[in-house]
Amino acid sequence: MYFCQQTKSHMQDFINELPKLAKDAEKENLKFFAKLKKRTPKNLDYIMQELHEEEFEKTDCLDCGNCCKTTSPIFTNADIARISKHFKMKEYQFISQFLFFDEDNHHVLQTAPCHFLGADNECMIYDIRPKACREYPHTNRKKFHKISEITMNNISICPATYNIMEKLKSVLEEKAKR
Repeated sequence: MYFCQQTKSHMQDFINELPKLAKDAEKENLKFFAKLKKRTPKNLDYIMQELHEEEFEKTDCLDCGNCCKTTSPIFTNADIARISKHFKMKEYQFISQFLFFDEDNHHVLQTAPCHFLGADNECMIYDIRPKACREYPHTNRKKFHKISEITMNNISICPATYNIMEKLKSVLEEKAKR
């Protein structure tokens, strides 16, 4: 099942349904990723790049913003330095005002939605946003088969990730039949 985004209200309906869709597909996706790790197609990264580009030709993140509303990126030291400089703050001030250490000892946001998310879903620090935000949802990343945990999490948050994974499963299933 794929979702084709047509309007903001359809997008919101899909976002509301996404956790259930992800949960329903969880066992299948876990098996799929286990199989992918054991036997990775040589051209997987190429396929993922194509699927990513295809999906984002029809998906506008500004219609969604669910990642910014529900999760926090990891802030690297370089991110902290760059963003605090932009705000003319000392790094420790930026950290104490906006971040904390999570259970994995990463700097993440203290609150959700993201403090820098505007009402129009635009990022107020878009040009200097964290690396993790620039790379999200990581579906065009090299060695995609190695980020199954991240992808499994993103399936329940990002409509584009859900669509890309559903398409990937059908593409690889179709190739296997040949």
